[in-house]
Amino acid sequence: MSLQTFVIHHLVKGNDLNHHGTLFAGRGAEWLVEAGFVAASNMTNPENTVCLNIHGMVFTRPVPKGSIVRFESKVVYAGRTSLVVFIKVMMSKDESFVLDGFMTFIHVNKEGRSTPHGLVVEPVDAEDIVLHEKAKALLKK
Repeated sequence: MSLQTFVIHHLVKGNDLNHHGTLFAGRGAEWLVEAGFVAASNMTNPENTVCLNIHGMVFTRPVPKGSIVRFESKVVYAGRTSLVVFIKVMMSKDESFVLDGFMTFIHVNKEGRSTPHGLVVEPVDAEDIVLHEKAKALLKK
């Protein structure tokens, strides 16, 4: 059984554009964090989840106004207090690749201090095992 994937779609509107008329990277980063947050907080609770690190975000193509982009996210690794999410972004219409990356979230208590979440992520599919190992290596850097 593969890890649970969460899917969010966004329509790229005029106020999402940069000075070149394509998706502003800041808006893309906002949506990336949102997609990662959805996956991480579904394993715990939204009030216990905070973003620690975006491990990279490289656009491979411009995203024009009127595009619908699909964000697929899943938790691929669980540390003692951390959850690492993998997010893949594609154009909804033709499924062409836009970007992917990892993001680390921390499980916190009411005072905002990191606290163990007690979760275990056990990937089964070959793709998920590769993502799990990459995520684990990110936390060791």
